[in-house]
Amino acid sequence: MIANYSTKEIAQRMNISDKTVRNHISNVMLKLGVKGRAQAVVELLRLEELKLD
Repeated sequence: MIANYSTKEIAQRMNISDKTVRNHISNVMLKLGVKGRAQAVVELLRLEELKLD
């Protein structure tokens, strides 16, 4: 998500289905209480669960 890959690109890189990627992203956003991918990335950075290298 942080590299702004599409759902399809993420699925191909991880060798999983698009639907699985969408489910995972939806679950992360729900748990973080955010409404979009960008907000999820910001929140993960704030919580120090994600780092920019």
